[in-house]
Amino acid sequence: MQDEFDLPPETRDTVSRIFHLYDPPLWLVTVGDGHRRSGMIATSVTRASIVAEWPRMLIAIAKQHDTWNLIEATGRFALHLLRQDDLETVWRFGLASGHRVDKFADLALPETPGGNPLYPGALSWLDCRVEQQMGSGDRSVYLAGITGGALLRQAPVLTVATLLRDAPPERKAALDRLYTQDQAIDRAAILAWRRARPGL
Repeated sequence: MQDEFDLPPETRDTVSRIFHLYDPPLWLVTVGDGHRRSGMIATSVTRASIVAEWPRMLIAIAKQHDTWNLIEATGRFALHLLRQDDLETVWRFGLASGHRVDKFADLALPETPGGNPLYPGALSWLDCRVEQQMGSGDRSVYLAGITGGALLRQAPVLTVATLLRDAPPERKAALDRLYTQDQAIDRAAILAWRRARPGL
């Protein structure tokens, strides 16, 4: 279905090339409520403050993810940067749905001081508490204050380009399938959100 915001193909290609000028890190997002745990891989994560005593993050989480449900319920989450060679963590937390499988099965993880699962194989972790939330149709955008964290080790960070370069063909095909499925879900949600806001 055509929408007034639809870009012509040549502009879409240009935007895609612009997006590929930078290489975002992959973040493992974890959250727990004392009974359940959830986690996912996210790229829409960025620093949102330069004030040293009040560091903040912005993160956008799609509403179809189980992790979104727990963030909504608890108002908090933890962020972990992954080692460049830690593709197994991406397969565990990025290819399966938390609605259908326990991604934490066989993992006895400690908790952060904020009560979120702490992934000890990560380079670092940050506890975050949601200060503000904005719905965008397909996602919730959270502004979150950092309440704690630790640098566990120094090593190169896993990024989107590294993942796509190093993923075996069958894993790359699985990532592509999930990306296509999520695009369709997100497009329908954005369209419904925009149509509910005449004058956009």
